[in-house]
Amino acid sequence: MPALTADDEMPAESSLPRGAESRLSTRGSNQGGLRQYNERVVQQALRLHGPLPGADLARLTGLTAQTVSLITKRLLDEGYLRKGAPVRGKVGQPSVPLSLNPQGAYAVGLKVGRRQLDALLVDFTGEVQGRWSWTYAFPDPDALLSEIARRLTAVRRKLGPEGRDRVCGVGIAAPLALGGWQSLLGVAPEQAQRWAGLKLRDEVARRCEWPVLAMKDTSAACVAELVSGRGRSLHSFLYLFVDTFIGGGLVIDSHLHTGATGNAGAVGSMPLGPAGSGAGQLLSVASLNTLEQAWSAAGLAPAAEGQALQSPWREVTEPWLAQSGPALAHAIHGAACLLDLHGVIIDGVLSRDLLKALIRSTEAAMKGPAWEGVVPPRLFEGAVGADAAAMGGALLPLHANFAPDRELFLKDMAV
Repeated sequence: MPALTADDEMPAESSLPRGAESRLSTRGSNQGGLRQYNERVVQQALRLHGPLPGADLARLTGLTAQTVSLITKRLLDEGYLRKGAPVRGKVGQPSVPLSLNPQGAYAVGLKVGRRQLDALLVDFTGEVQGRWSWTYAFPDPDALLSEIARRLTAVRRKLGPEGRDRVCGVGIAAPLALGGWQSLLGVAPEQAQRWAGLKLRDEVARRCEWPVLAMKDTSAACVAELVSGRGRSLHSFLYLFVDTFIGGGLVIDSHLHTGATGNAGAVGSMPLGPAGSGAGQLLSVASLNTLEQAWSAAGLAPAAEGQALQSPWREVTEPWLAQSGPALAHAIHGAACLLDLHGVIIDGVLSRDLLKALIRSTEAAMKGPAWEGVVPPRLFEGAVGADAAAMGGALLPLHANFAPDRELFLKDMAV
């Protein structure tokens, strides 16, 4: 079905906010055999635009008023929607806004990082209802899986019997090669080798009763930004996420592209110079691991929130920024020469003030003569932050079960 755009006529009495009709990428169909699809379209409309009465849902989705009435009654009965207070003041019967019921469904997101495990319990509206973290020097598979099992038990306990039956799945966000880059991490080969051949998704699935999906960690973080952050207003963008290592994602025409082997958006592996120059990869410079090693070499502990730009950390942080900004600009330049992007979104586990400083350093480096003949893309600060990968993991089962466009980003990868 064609998308509803700002050029489509809307009845004068519509209570939708101005421009709202242009933000819904799918519409329903009044043809038979599409009941589940139409239900998902209605839910997606409420997810994107908030509470709406049935009349506005019909206008927004292109479904008939009768179809919307049948769908919303069914979703109310099943506990996925709830009614708001009647809105009076217009001619005729007061309208009753409908909204997603936060308790209609839940999902669990697991981010398995090289330094930390994050677990999120997310409700049907995408709000975080529980958060657990566990840090380590480098993950041991057995210890990690035991900790994941404990976190899943905590989720069951928090939700109780009724709530746990509404968990639609678990989404894992993890690097494709947890045992890689041993020298940069200072990890012994025998430690890294323990991850060789281990199917994390399968192992987690053995420890819980819910469906388990998996995706590369930075792709999952990109999903969170695409669905819940600035990505909703950018059709095509490069996403950069600064973590222990830097990684990214690529969105074209509002769809995540991972590529045939998962290489799309793998900016951390981008070379910083010609082959044979020994310049290394982007992740060897513009990563939190590099900054933390520099702090350690200076006799400093890792900076707490907000300390990175304060003395004595600042004296180490500023040279890192001076190297990382041009390195990011180099990677962005290569992407801009191949792809016509609406922008570049930069986020990470950094504090907000350090992230802003990194973006400023990158913007300054993008003003050089190398950009002649190329229009530099605009840089944006990510809106999701440190929870992005775990949030993206939680969105995988929510999207698989309740969103109309399964191809938006759900390209399940065996992690």
